[in-house]
Amino acid sequence: MDLKDQLKDLFPDHQPQEDEKQPSKSDRLDIWLQKDPLICEFSKRKGKPNTLIKGYNGAKKDFQHLTKYLKKEIGVGGSHKNEEIIIQGDYRDQIMKLLKELGFTVKRVGG
Repeated sequence: MDLKDQLKDLFPDHQPQEDEKQPSKSDRLDIWLQKDPLICEFSKRKGKPNTLIKGYNGAKKDFQHLTKYLKKEIGVGGSHKNEEIIIQGDYRDQIMKLLKELGFTVKRVGG
């Protein structure tokens, strides 16, 4: 007897509610999705590899949420400056996958 059957025995009159539609990741992050593609490129700054995401036209709050989400999912450091998101290290493939899951279109630049 599993937990569901035990609960039915304890509460026979209870009717379970249907699961509501789960919000998408972009809804949970509360960011603006744009139609224009984001540019994901690799560059070295002071000899260290960085991944730059350019072309996002969201508000400052959106930059903060998107940067925080990417850093948390990949597990690296980064920041946002001058309408660019800078992620430490070469994580273009992972970043592009995450952005596509959120609903963005992404172009890879630089190899």
